[in-house]
Amino acid sequence: MSFLTLGALLVALLVGAPIAAHLLRRKQAEERPFPPARLVPPTPPLARKRSALEDRALFAIRAIAVVALAILGATPFVRCSRLTIARRGGASVALAIVIDDSLSMRAVPAAANGRAGKSRFDRALSAARELVDGARTGDAVAIVLAGAPARVALAATTNMSAVTAALDAVEPSDRATDLDGALRVARELVKGLPQVDKRVVVLSDLADGAADSAPITSEGDVATWVPIADLAADGSDCAVTRADRNGAKVTARVVCTHAGPAGGPDPVTSVSAVTPASPATGPWAERSLEVRSGARVLGSEKLPPTAHATEVTIPLPGDAPELLRAVLTGSDSIAADDEAPVIAAGGSLMVAVVADATTHVETGGPPPIEQAFAALELDVQVRPLPGVPEHPDELKPFAAMVVDDVPGFTPEVRRAIAAWVERGGVVLLTLGTRAAAAPLGAGFEPLVPGVVRWAASAAAGADPKTAPTLGSSAEGLEDLRPRGRAVLEAGAAEGADVLARWKDGAPLLIRRSLGRGAVLILTLPFSTEESDIALRPAFLALVDRFVGTARARGGARRIEVGEAWTFDGMKQVAVRRVALTPGTEPRPLPIVDADGRMRATPALAGLYELTLDGDVTVRVAGVPEREIDLRPRRVLAAARAESLGGISPSLDASPYVALLLLALLAAELLLRTIGFRKVKDAEVLASGAS
Repeated sequence: MSFLTLGALLVALLVGAPIAAHLLRRKQAEERPFPPARLVPPTPPLARKRSALEDRALFAIRAIAVVALAILGATPFVRCSRLTIARRGGASVALAIVIDDSLSMRAVPAAANGRAGKSRFDRALSAARELVDGARTGDAVAIVLAGAPARVALAATTNMSAVTAALDAVEPSDRATDLDGALRVARELVKGLPQVDKRVVVLSDLADGAADSAPITSEGDVATWVPIADLAADGSDCAVTRADRNGAKVTARVVCTHAGPAGGPDPVTSVSAVTPASPATGPWAERSLEVRSGARVLGSEKLPPTAHATEVTIPLPGDAPELLRAVLTGSDSIAADDEAPVIAAGGSLMVAVVADATTHVETGGPPPIEQAFAALELDVQVRPLPGVPEHPDELKPFAAMVVDDVPGFTPEVRRAIAAWVERGGVVLLTLGTRAAAAPLGAGFEPLVPGVVRWAASAAAGADPKTAPTLGSSAEGLEDLRPRGRAVLEAGAAEGADVLARWKDGAPLLIRRSLGRGAVLILTLPFSTEESDIALRPAFLALVDRFVGTARARGGARRIEVGEAWTFDGMKQVAVRRVALTPGTEPRPLPIVDADGRMRATPALAGLYELTLDGDVTVRVAGVPEREIDLRPRRVLAAARAESLGGISPSLDASPYVALLLLALLAAELLLRTIGFRKVKDAEVLASGAS
């Protein structure tokens, strides 16, 4: 409560004025001689009669009037307001509300404006409800969630009851932030609506791990509005992103960031970089990492002075149980990422790479595919192989395999690969001149049905619209001009998903499901002598997609929150989150049937138990490391313009208080008139009796 508000309310103390006035108006009783009283001896007074209020009804009215005046004086200083959209000429609005449900939104900012203890997610959800409450007839509202991957919680609708129900169903998660994807989806939702005034409202802390990216602004005829400036991320956070058990020790990775609030000159709100705080003031100050089994602490190690990330190793006692968790002591902005389950070492994805020795880039070094894995830092272990293994046991350690333009497979190799893929393996197979020159008896069936041929490309470049899985990087394939391309028979695409096509409609990238696994087929090799696809951004997007597919098929024991497990070929699937903290119950994870494929997407970090056709296995959903970066994205001043909307009073009590005061004045006049008449009547009666 501000000083002005308190001062205005103190006017209510003047309610004592009517009391004093009523006591002072008491008149001295008029003395009249009573002759017989002279015959009675006087008696000294033992006590004085206490003063009492007269005209209690009149006093009550005056007291209420003083209190109403105090309320009327305090009304301009009382903040009872809500977020509202500024309308152009009062017309209806098409609104897409982007709500950030990522991990960083769980942060509880420092006490300010009386909002201590309320997370940024709760504040964003409250603001969304205020916008919906202010909607009018003809308005259309859509809801988009910005946790990675961006999702549509509700398509545009004029039914505000459905919007309210959708908001009630939104919950915070441990996902990373996909702000660009959410903005792209939100603009598409409102772009085709009949309302002339189209808005995208961003309710996010803007911490998407890409603080140096382009600032947020409007695009085309869809205005982007970032209404709550103090929702931007700041503060510090430490997170346990992974914890591996190797024998009698646990090695955990701890990532810490310390970012100040956004600020800077207009028209662009600049962002402070990660502050290199000292060990005494940083988020790691006086904090330790403990390995716990329930409430029992098995080992502890103090965090070393570091500015970003560190590996902490803690020895275990001989009687350490299987289920353990690594927990950070102390506190920071986000409590949800201060612990992680401990799993056996080897949780990283194992990828085999079979690439011809002649595959190289002009600058030298390893093949492009190995350089791509190193550049993307996808938490995978890459093992180059001289050839494709011929025995199924040799493929067991691997969850994925890249085979770059080999001259076919022998029957033994084909059987081994097919059996491995059916058990959940994922293979990326590129086809080039060597694949088309397979010797007699060698081939690619059942991975690639039919014969592979090599011919000059009938079309220059690929169609980016047919490659949404590659994201914005697909635009770079439009001018792709290879020396040739692999030509497949029609059966190769039957029952498969064509993820990208050449401009003449021929498949460029195909995904075929085989049992529990999948085969990705690229009709170009990675060799820079045949094409420059390995030098384009789409190549990195393809590798990232390949690794994501391998993780989803269960090839990795650890995935990031927001990624999905896919259960192709399974009949009975059950997933539940294992409770490691005492007092918490296991939570089942819903299985979703998407396009005929069963999937489960963990929204919270932790340990999960998967039951697949009777077999029980454990998996871990980890905190995305990029989500620990609390530096907010820049926002152009136009996206915060007052012309888009702002805070407006949701309750103005002044008219009602004024009417109450008028009613009290009328009541007082009425009572005074009645009282005056009673006094006159009493005087008339008294004079008549005398």
